[in-house]
Amino acid sequence: SRIDYRHFIWSLVRKPGAFPRYKYRDALFPTVTFRRAYDALTEVHAGRQADLAYLRVLHLAASTLQSDVETALQLLLDEGVRPDSDAVKSLLSSESVTVPELAVPEIDLNEYDALLDSALEVAS
Repeated sequence: SRIDYRHFIWSLVRKPGAFPRYKYRDALFPTVTFRRAYDALTEVHAGRQADLAYLRVLHLAASTLQSDVETALQLLLDEGVRPDSDAVKSLLSSESVTVPELAVPEIDLNEYDALLDSALEVAS
């Protein structure tokens, strides 16, 4: 069975002291990129501060899309920028999503009726 961090990340953010002693701590690194981000945070922050900074990133991944957060983390790590939740949020919010305009096709129900009529003729 696999442990999904999304089920309890909110509890860990409220009590980050449980993170270092968590029995299944490795499950809190969903990909190598998340582990690298944690390691980068431990270079800047000490102990509990690093844990809390990472848990906030993980919380962001649980409340948005993990893949988007992972991409942002990878970009930050490649640029040598501290991969904290504020930096990730700024990258996520800078993406402008444009919704394409779709043309509504005209539907000719006479063609559908013709198909039904031909199917009924074949069946009888």
